[in-house]
Amino acid sequence: MAQYFAIHPTHPQPRLVRRAAEIVAQGGLIAYPTDSCYALGCHLGDVRALARLRRVRALDERHHLTLVCSDLAQVATFALVNNSQYRLIKAATPGSFTFILRARRELPRRLLHARRKTIGVRIPSHPVARALVAELGEPMLSATLQLPQDATPLSDPQQIRARLEHELDLVVDAGGCGVEPTTVIDLTGDEPLVLRRGRGDAAAIGVAG
Repeated sequence: MAQYFAIHPTHPQPRLVRRAAEIVAQGGLIAYPTDSCYALGCHLGDVRALARLRRVRALDERHHLTLVCSDLAQVATFALVNNSQYRLIKAATPGSFTFILRARRELPRRLLHARRKTIGVRIPSHPVARALVAELGEPMLSATLQLPQDATPLSDPQQIRARLEHELDLVVDAGGCGVEPTTVIDLTGDEPLVLRRGRGDAAAIGVAG
């Protein structure tokens, strides 16, 4: 049964953040808030946790997973970022954007899009998500918490606990954070391409629809 932490949305308690990071580091699967909606998160190196995440979301290897990072330095450790991509990501983050980039060879193949060998990366602005990734000291593997039978992501922590208490190790309750996922921008081509319109305003960072 999932543990349940009520964490302050703007001033997260260090003790609870530390314990949540420990659960992730030990192979746990968690639900946590972001600046777009609630997400699932696990350790990027844990094979079993990844399998659990895919099972909850009913995802195959063609679905882009996301590395939730604390800063651009972490992004560049796992993805190939040229100067123009760097400037665009810097202008958009922290914020409600996910960027598709070509992965570095160091990143395990099981985390990549099966055909394109790409990965999603994101630097959120939500204080709890940022504190959690900072405490981990490395990116967290993540996916929007939208169940296959639902039209929108789950947004109420109590509902998340009721529906997934036997699938998760922890629900981090920082209040509601909406049901609109991130805007997804593919940076692997000659020009940025909006793959999904979401909470982030692509036009505000100079990307045409």
